[in-house]
Amino acid sequence: MSRVGHMDIRIGTLAKMEGCEEYLPQIVGHGFESFQLTNWQKLPEGADTVEGQKELAKRTKGVLGDQAIVDSIGVYGNPMTDEVTRVAWETLIQSAGAWGATTVCGFTGCLPETSVGDTMERFGEVFGPLTKMAEDHGVKIGFENCEMGGTWDKPNWNIAHSPRAWEMMFNTVVSDHIGLEWEPCHQMVSLIDPVPQLRKWVGKVVHLHGKDATVDWEKVKRDGIRCGEYFVHHRTPGFGDTNWRDVISVLRLAGWTGSIDIEGWHDPVYRDELEMTGQVHGLNYLKWCRGGEFVENPK
Repeated sequence: MSRVGHMDIRIGTLAKMEGCEEYLPQIVGHGFESFQLTNWQKLPEGADTVEGQKELAKRTKGVLGDQAIVDSIGVYGNPMTDEVTRVAWETLIQSAGAWGATTVCGFTGCLPETSVGDTMERFGEVFGPLTKMAEDHGVKIGFENCEMGGTWDKPNWNIAHSPRAWEMMFNTVVSDHIGLEWEPCHQMVSLIDPVPQLRKWVGKVVHLHGKDATVDWEKVKRDGIRCGEYFVHHRTPGFGDTNWRDVISVLRLAGWTGSIDIEGWHDPVYRDELEMTGQVHGLNYLKWCRGGEFVENPK
């Protein structure tokens, strides 16, 4: 993908798939270059079949025109136990081409009361066939690295929240079409430094969520991480601790192409009436970290 105009790494935001054809035209003019359309556990009524997805994609792409692309679609639920969510994965993988999406993303799911390490057989049963389907349709699967309040011994919704789990997962299902929907925030909740982690794992990153975090180190040192209170706050990029210039540099040095889509609706300050103010600031900040306005080289 060409770096002309910075189109090797686009900056966009997340939106719900339901109602997207009405919502996206209201915000695309702010300069968002890409979108990820998300679903919680199931697909919208009328768009829960491949044909329905194709119709929605046609309408949505029609209202977006050439202003932005839909680079990723996703469903976030528990496909290890919920057949509706698993089928939604199938539907999105088969429909991705209609959207022009390069990735289908979501949670791995989990087995209640079963440790991450003991879940790998079920992970392979679910995502082995889904990965083969992704290969056949020329799309990549990405797992968000969110712990959803779970632990290694008692995961919740998602097992893909630890590098140790990633090693096990990608040894269970071996394919270039399966990887990570990575973001700094969820690793910072585990007190991991995101930039050196990205250097190691960039080859398995297929999509990025633009979400940052601020670690209250004074509280960690004073009260620890089991105090039942927040010690890490989720932040919109531009308000958190991550050096996004380094993140984008790591991506470009690795030859990575794709989208960083802002995951809003989490910032404790830029929320409610300030939600879109924060998101647009994050958009412009990430564009600045990408290098600012693209400038042609002299001939």
